[in-house]
Formats: sequence, structure tokens, C-alpha cells
Amino acid sequence: MRKETIMKRLSILTVIAVVFAVATATAVAGRAGASGSGMSDKTLVQTAVAAGQFKTLASLLQKAGLAGTLEGKGPYTVFAPTDAAFAKVSKATLAALAKNKAKLRAVLLYHVVKGKVTAAQVVKLTSAKTLEGTPVSIRVANGKVVVGGATVTKADVLASNGVIHVINKVLIP
Repeated sequence: MRKETIMKRLSILTVIAVVFAVATATAVAGRAGASGSGMSDKTLVQTAVAAGQFKTLASLLQKAGLAGTLEGKGPYTVFAPTDAAFAKVSKATLAALAKNKAKLRAVLLYHVVKGKVTAAQVVKLTSAKTLEGTPVSIRVANGKVVVGGATVTKADVLASNGVIHVINKVLIP
């Protein structure tokens, strides 16, 4: 039971990291769409930071030492929980993750998939292997994409090294 609690906490952190990346990508994609290029020259992390709704995710990515990974070549797909999604996670869980870098990394990596997986591709999947190592379930319910129990609220936020899909819940592996 203790291992389950730890894994749930890790998933929460992973979701938070993904939300941060997605939010940043959303902001950058909005600017890119306005310029007509369709592709941002900013990385996933830069896009998430610019969005302003992924502060918690960005902070946790830094603490876990993963910001550099999501600024790298990629491509990556990030299911990014917003600050509002992180606010739903208990303070005790967030504090525990902040104190345990390995658990924090596992939760954050559970929000990331290798490769650029667009919304058109996501809806055809039933699961995707995360960088954490285990698959996350994917399904379409009532016309909405659900990833590991979180609903995608904004899809296809493009960044130079991948794509962000904003989700409303932190995922715990």
C-alpha cells in the first residue's frame, strides 16, 4: 500500500510537469498561429513558461532536473497539467514529491511521451508508453480525449521540439 501511495504521488508530479509544458506550448502556439508559421521557435519548456498557467509544472521540472530534457532536441509530447490541476493535489503529496527527486521525476516523466503525437494521432491510440517507463491509458469519451483519467482541454500546442496537450489533472503512475 505504501508503494501505491508513492506511485500516486509520482503520477501527480508527472502530470504537473506535463501541464506546465503544455501551457507553455499553448502560449507559444498562440503567438505562432498569429504569425502564420504554425510552428513555434520556442521549446516545450519556453512555450509552457510563456503561457503563464504552468508555473507549478515549470518549478517541479527544474527541481527534478528535467527542464533540460524538455528543452532538448526531442521531439516529445507532453500532457501538461495546469496550475489549477496541481491545486487539486494535496499539499502533503506535493511536499513529499518535492522532497524525493526520484519520485518527482517519475511523476513528471509519466506525463511525457517520446515523439510528436498530434491530437489526430492521439485519438487513434488506446495507450502510449511514457518516459517514466509505463504506459498511460488513452480513450475518447463523449467527444473528449481522456489520458490516464485527465481530460485534454487544449490540444496541439506546437513547440520547436514537440507538442503539448493541456490536461486538467495531474497523472500519477
